[in-house]
Amino acid sequence: MPHVHSADGTSIGYDRLSDEGPALVLVGGGLDDSSENQPLGEHLADSFAVVNYRRRGRGDSDDRRPYALEREIDDLAAVIDATGGRAHLFGASSGGALALEAAAAGLPVERIAVHDVPYQVDEAMVSAWQAYRLDLDAALEAGDLDQALRLFMRLAGSSEQDIAGAQAAPVWAALRALAPTLRHDAACLGDGRPPAKRLALVRQPVLLTTGVTVDPQMAGLPVDFFGAAADAAAGALPDARRLALPVEGHVADPGVLGPVLRTFFTN
Repeated sequence: MPHVHSADGTSIGYDRLSDEGPALVLVGGGLDDSSENQPLGEHLADSFAVVNYRRRGRGDSDDRRPYALEREIDDLAAVIDATGGRAHLFGASSGGALALEAAAAGLPVERIAVHDVPYQVDEAMVSAWQAYRLDLDAALEAGDLDQALRLFMRLAGSSEQDIAGAQAAPVWAALRALAPTLRHDAACLGDGRPPAKRLALVRQPVLLTTGVTVDPQMAGLPVDFFGAAADAAAGALPDARRLALPVEGHVADPGVLGPVLRTFFTN
């Protein structure tokens, strides 16, 4: 698998799914080692030179410390440079927040699409987010990866029954390996609220998509949590488009989202 080196020397692994067409870089979200975006990338590979990379600390990508959001932006800059110097971006969940932060920082980005960016707009959720960040730091400092995962799942609206089921499942071991990167995703979202001043710096066209049905694993979230977040972010962006998709689940069906992205990135 090819790698690029970020400004601080961190080695970042990626997959190049195709070579023809405009460059498109996929940015994964929380507890994702790039596998969640892979089906979407394969769906779009006939139209774009798709690169699906693994954010630092995930899979074969290193994790130099101390962590800072600026280092993740440097990582993305190195990946974009490897595609030819400019690229469209698609970011899922907290990866969407990272994509927007990268554009605000001035990276050579064309159009940006984000799905289900989990900004907090309800004051109760803002308070819950800030408590989560403190508790997450404490759990990770203590080396308690199981507790870090439980904290994240509770914040994301999972029931205690769902959390217990996940902890008993074979996938839990893989999630434990990714648990330290939850700090990275938290940094991408800052204090939880949409960062209006930085979003105002994003001059590229931005598409914000959400699903119209609730992910059963996130049933504890406020009604229309992702829709409200996308609406608030769209209000701060100079050139935003909003679209609700007929999909269920936090990871959108490539057959539904793919054609929407193809149209947005080519028009």
